Amino acid sequence: MFIREELTAAQALVAQQMPPTPQHVWPLLGRELGAEVVVKHENHAPTGAFKVRGGITFIDWLKRAHPDMRGIITATRGNHGQSQARAAMAAGLHAKVLVPHGNSSEKNAAMAAFGAELVEHGQDFDEAREEAMRLAEAEALFPVPPFHRELVRGVATYGMELFAAHPDLDVVYVPIGCGSGICGVIAARDALGLKTDVVGVVSTEANGVKRSIEAGHLVETSSARTIADGMAVRVPVPAAYDIYARGAARVVEVNDDEIATAMRLYFSATHNIAEGAGAAPLAAALQERARLAGKKVALILSGGNVDMPLFAQVLAGQTPKVL
Repeated sequence: MFIREELTAAQALVAQQMPPTPQHVWPLLGRELGAEVVVKHENHAPTGAFKVRGGITFIDWLKRAHPDMRGIITATRGNHGQSQARAAMAAGLHAKVLVPHGNSSEKNAAMAAFGAELVEHGQDFDEAREEAMRLAEAEALFPVPPFHRELVRGVATYGMELFAAHPDLDVVYVPIGCGSGICGVIAARDALGLKTDVVGVVSTEANGVKRSIEAGHLVETSSARTIADGMAVRVPVPAAYDIYARGAARVVEVNDDEIATAMRLYFSATHNIAEGAGAAPLAAALQERARLAGKKVALILSGGNVDMPLFAQVLAGQTPKVL
């Protein structure tokens, strides 16, 4: 997807706005998995999630490719919207962001704080996305899709950082929503010529990606109700599918109970807050612990943006219900 020089250039661009995020070895997690466990802490990025990287590279590309564009419009469950609003406003562009009704109130507040004009529409991400793409032409705003080559080039920089520090990884677990995260890891691995297995993770309640790979064609789900809102996508993205269907070793499904358990373990073992999608890779590794014995494993903690009431329920030993 990218040659090494393209990703190195993206690293230089991203470095102008944020430092590399850490990758720490956590012995308590290693004890749970029977493996050496490295956590890539994208929850320590400026917006609390990995998406910030793609915003930097995408808006840089947009300013060069479409210099007359006055602003952008996109849809999100929160982290992508923060990324785009942050980068767009810094570049002097307007940022209109659509979210579904009932979206995370704290992610909404963060997007607004970064300067987004926030609009609620639809019952889930995919309905908000369809409306955003419709409004783009009517309002002369550039439509930022959930998956784009320039988004992935920026996101891949976390993979470059991780593999530079740990080129001997046996396996990396990555959550999948629209797919930029896992495609970025695959792109970095391939550009560096490594053989690490990349394992995707989806929710049992939004498992279109896994079903699509098994069927050999895109499969939509009828709903996407999970506490892992970053993975709550009904409709797989074709361009992303083309990459992870070939480049991922496998895709693992985890349910909300497993995700909640992983959120608690992250807090007790590392004192990091992980949102549902951020904890999903750990949930998958716990599910697969028998095959990880003695291996070197990386977990992408892709974000820590979880609403306080939901996290309080999780820490109390509950699995929140999504209506």
